Amino acid sequence: MMDTAFFLRWIAVVTERVRADRDHLTDLDRAIGDADHGANLDRGFTAVEEALAAKPPETPADVLTTTGTTLIRKVGGASGPLYGTLFRTLGRSVGDVPEVSREELAEAFAQALAAVMKLGSAQEGDKTMIDALAPAVQEMRTSFDAAARAALDGARATTPLRARKGRASYLGDRSIGHQDPGATSMALMIDALRAA
Repeated sequence: MMDTAFFLRWIAVVTERVRADRDHLTDLDRAIGDADHGANLDRGFTAVEEALAAKPPETPADVLTTTGTTLIRKVGGASGPLYGTLFRTLGRSVGDVPEVSREELAEAFAQALAAVMKLGSAQEGDKTMIDALAPAVQEMRTSFDAAARAALDGARATTPLRARKGRASYLGDRSIGHQDPGATSMALMIDALRAA
């Protein structure tokens, strides 16, 4: 079972990883986007860190909804609403309980995937964060290790794809040959969950 401390640890690991990979994520985004993905996420998770410290959450849902709400407020571009929706849906889905089982979190991730797909009008194969999130959700009930591997494989598999959604889609065939930054940051977050 995973309690509030576990979810705080997950978000802390995400924040560390985003900070460490900020330049790499920005480089990926420079090739097919606005060259700001890493900087935007770093700013967002720094704000999340401050928000969680200012008002310590009492439940797993508090951690997740505070994270999502802060990301929507602080992260520019499409990433803020998409990641914000992900975390807020996770928070709503787990409900107001002191502990969450892996099965319950897997179900919450399935609901979050549906919400993000609806918001972004994206599906697997469109060269977006969904390409890492969807395979991770499929493996979440097996283990966090399996989910992290699936997310990383999904992110890598975006390289030969032609982008059909997001800013990269404007590039047409020029988007081929570049790993998607959103799928890469999504894989990072799932791997942080495994690490936590």
